Amino acid sequence: MAVCGALVRSGRLSRPISGRNSAFIGSRFAVVKRLASALSYVPETAPSDFGETTKMNLFQSINSAMDVALANDPTAVIFGEDVAFGGVFRCTIGLADKYGKDRVFNTPLCEQGIAGFGIGMAVMGATAIAEIQFADYIFPAFDQIVNEAAKYRYRSGNLFDCGRLTMRAPCGAVGHGALYHSQSPEAFFAHVPGIKVVIPRGPIQAKGLLLACIKDDNPCIFLEPKILYRAAVEHVPVGDFSLPLSSAEVVVEGKDVTMVAWGTQVQVLREVCNMAQEKLGVSCELIDLRTIMPWDSETVIKSVNKTGRLLVAHEAPLTGGFAAEVASTVQSECFLHLEAPVERVCGYDTPFPHIFEPFYMPDKWRCFEAVKKLINY
Repeated sequence: MAVCGALVRSGRLSRPISGRNSAFIGSRFAVVKRLASALSYVPETAPSDFGETTKMNLFQSINSAMDVALANDPTAVIFGEDVAFGGVFRCTIGLADKYGKDRVFNTPLCEQGIAGFGIGMAVMGATAIAEIQFADYIFPAFDQIVNEAAKYRYRSGNLFDCGRLTMRAPCGAVGHGALYHSQSPEAFFAHVPGIKVVIPRGPIQAKGLLLACIKDDNPCIFLEPKILYRAAVEHVPVGDFSLPLSSAEVVVEGKDVTMVAWGTQVQVLREVCNMAQEKLGVSCELIDLRTIMPWDSETVIKSVNKTGRLLVAHEAPLTGGFAAEVASTVQSECFLHLEAPVERVCGYDTPFPHIFEPFYMPDKWRCFEAVKKLINY
């Protein structure tokens, strides 16, 4: 209940809401979640060479990744608002008890300070894992990330860098978060050379990609779809493993329509693949971009040259969203193979709504209509 309360807080609290308000908000969370979420999660199986697995949801897999990082790297530290007691989503639960307050500790409620502190630690050779409590609150840290972290290596001629900096942040819709707890800011950071932007679609991906970010020699923004924290459950490898950054994955193979997404939207389009096959006899190929920047254009181009049609979907607003970059690249590289204009199914150009979230979301029905439009063009 405390976590539910923290999600819909009206102000900036340093600790989750509790008591009577928690019970009320928790009951409201259950009602709104049923109305707003059209998500059906399909668990995946980890490759056998990743070793022993155990059942985890997404926040537990992220916790496991940070546990591995702290155990293997004595310089690794985790810091952010409320992380010492587990954070509002419990992603860091138990880590302070296991590794001590010098390695997992709370910060003041100041995102610019969190980013600046992380840059300084990384420059001095530590592995810094910073948590921004909600992706919506990463904007006060924008100057530090864009003008300092992203450019540190470049402006010093590779003499210095802050490469071992990873900034985690929960993003996206959750059913009741409204305009301050539902945004998807990946396109802002995709515009910035010098940082990597990564978004996982499930627990196995989350652990492997987060560990890859932590080990990477470039600063990384790791965005975690918060609706999947508990909704997504898989058998995740318990040990240390990494998945490649800047490498898209073909999740479902097909021949008629290419569909590109990342994060939660991959799960939505997975269901659209089944709908298109059952209702239209259309075979869709689904690609999870995984890394938004630098993104794997080669995999997308290869698929579109085969299918001749492309749909890109994301929760962020349409104008200036990263779907536009994908569409532009495909138009340039695949023009003679296209059978229809590229379709984008995205959020609308409005602040993220509260009670109207179901109308705002690029759900399976809006995406299915886009598939029909592509086929019938």
